[in-house]
Amino acid sequence: MLLSAAAAGMLAAGVLGSLAAEAEGLTLLCGLLALVLAVSAALAHALGRVLISVTVRGMSMAPAYRDGDRVLVRRDRPPVPGQVVVVADLPPAGPDLAPAWLIKRVAAVPGDPVPRDLAPVLAHAPQDLVPPGKLVLLGDNQNVSRDSRHMGYFPADAVLGTVLRSHRCPAPPGG
Repeated sequence: MLLSAAAAGMLAAGVLGSLAAEAEGLTLLCGLLALVLAVSAALAHALGRVLISVTVRGMSMAPAYRDGDRVLVRRDRPPVPGQVVVVADLPPAGPDLAPAWLIKRVAAVPGDPVPRDLAPVLAHAPQDLVPPGKLVLLGDNQNVSRDSRHMGYFPADAVLGTVLRSHRCPAPPGG
């Protein structure tokens, strides 16, 4: 079957139009995919700034948290009493070293009464309320915890974040 020149031209125009429509659809799809990837990357970056995983070192929060447990920490909320926080150990180990982190339970925040009965070092604090920018932090295992019972107030700006959840490490053999 032979096509007339006019019919061949119409067929060619139809094929080219179809290809152009497909190319436009692919361009739209590629643009949409690029947008989804960009939004996903931005979300991952934002969550990386808000959520962080920290490994517990020591037994100051036993039995709630043991040495080697991993905790997920949220960095964008101020702590409230009863919550567990990760806080920079003070003073830092050295000017060029990253801070060591402690995990402690919040006993009092600014404006709360000073818990003199829980933290003997604060028994003679001149104020009745925890001052602005300060926290009272205690370890659950008071026999081994270095906390407000011995160090007094912790600076609120030393808090990395609030513990959201933990992943318990396997129990040690024979323990």
